[in-house]
Amino acid sequence: MKPSVKLIRKVVITNELGLHARAAAKIAKLAEGALAEVYIVKDGQEVDATDILDIIALYCPCGVEVAVRVADPADEKVLKDITRLIETGFGES
Repeated sequence: MKPSVKLIRKVVITNELGLHARAAAKIAKLAEGALAEVYIVKDGQEVDATDILDIIALYCPCGVEVAVRVADPADEKVLKDITRLIETGFGES
């Protein structure tokens, strides 16, 4: 029996500019590759990770914890990729 996949991961925004438009676009691009829905969650508010404006509207400055959630266990790679993107400051220095 295959172990169950954790469909949600918590991560802290490390980029000093926070989750801004360019970063939201990178998340949306990864989320578009998913088989099912992908969400970004902050303080109980959940938005579609493919919608750049919805992501920006969450207002996530540096230091804020968000969660990334996928609806389908087959999208575990997308979940890991988005989490890694956030953890590495969206590839910006």
